[in-house]
Amino acid sequence: MSLKILRNILLGLAALVIAYGAGFTVGAKNKSNISFVTQISGKTSEKPISVDFSLFWDVWDLLGQAYIDKNALDPAKMVNGAISGMVAALDDPYTVFLPPEQNKASKDELGGKFEGIGAQLGIKDKKIVVVAPLPQSPAEKAGLKAGDWIVKVDNQDSAGWTLPEAVFKIRGPKGSTVNLTVLQKEASKTAQLAVIRDEIKVASVEWDLKKSKCKNQSFDNAQDKNEKCEIEIIAEECGDCKKVAYLKLARFGDQTTDEWNQAVDEITKELDENKNQIKGLVLDVRNNPGGYLSGSAFIASEFLGSGTVVIQEQANGQKQSFDVDRKGRLLKIPMVILINKGSASAAEIVAGALKTHGRAKLVGETTFGKGSIQEAKDLKEGAGIHITTAKWLLPDGKWINEKGITPDIEVVNDENNPDDDLQLIKAIETLVN
Repeated sequence: MSLKILRNILLGLAALVIAYGAGFTVGAKNKSNISFVTQISGKTSEKPISVDFSLFWDVWDLLGQAYIDKNALDPAKMVNGAISGMVAALDDPYTVFLPPEQNKASKDELGGKFEGIGAQLGIKDKKIVVVAPLPQSPAEKAGLKAGDWIVKVDNQDSAGWTLPEAVFKIRGPKGSTVNLTVLQKEASKTAQLAVIRDEIKVASVEWDLKKSKCKNQSFDNAQDKNEKCEIEIIAEECGDCKKVAYLKLARFGDQTTDEWNQAVDEITKELDENKNQIKGLVLDVRNNPGGYLSGSAFIASEFLGSGTVVIQEQANGQKQSFDVDRKGRLLKIPMVILINKGSASAAEIVAGALKTHGRAKLVGETTFGKGSIQEAKDLKEGAGIHITTAKWLLPDGKWINEKGITPDIEVVNDENNPDDDLQLIKAIETLVN
């Protein structure tokens, strides 16, 4: 039987199991003894082939007859649970059914505004892990770090949760508290963190000019001696400073295209006015969890004159290339891309494409390693589903799923000195020396 037929059967149930008694007979059993519903409707006209639903109805019956708390027998909630279980049986952490509340939370995150703790989450080895806390967020202030495993949320074990489930349970209204049991990297025991939720507003694109100078000598002297300058980033102007455009891309969301175009407008204007003073551009996709696939081709096209950005491979092996689709405005400026273990999905596509084409060097740490594509569909009554429909490959055909992309220059920031951004310093040194 096709998955489409199976989907139609259970989605029909999800929408319309308000009562029982209309003679729904899939499973060769006529239901007449479920006391907490009176009618079943909404079944599609398609007929399943060789599927026996009798066990489903046996359990449904037994719960209706024997479960102690009759008030807990919510048919709509139970059917949503059945659908969630069916999807979870695929054992794919990124293919998930989203009840209305979780579907709304997913959309809010892509919109860049929500209430919660401000942490990007992922799944590694079937565990809920922190991809990265957002800067100045409640999560960061409470001590959450990239790579932390969230073992429990409000004393509920997170084992087996989908990503949307974890997000939904951790989010909540501003001012409320969520208690997290966390196993931090290289720790021997868990820690308890109480995080006070707040309104989280995240711009997907930000930029500024970074000014740097040699620590112990001038740039000119370093170049005369054929030595590389060890730089420091400074706030004030100076006569022999070197400037680099720093472009931070935090996600691929609903507002990214507009915010990106505005930032590039400002950068190109700065380049026109101070061309000789700006030595290059740093594109920072650290802790970028991804987002819309279409956004990756749009961003990469800003820097590539031509060529393939990403290859999509379907389950049947058929491949489709997504190429540069517009004329970019930053095609020639020297550039470095900053990556880390929080760079995932669409962020990996951009970094991998520019590295493969020789357009940019990568500085930082190996990326997260998410190489699959999900299609988001809205369902009835506000529910939704994310379905893994394909895998994506780098332009050279490599699949980085669970492996990530390795940097050209590996630099690990010192967690004990968070104010010293060693990765950014190395990126700037690569451009100005």
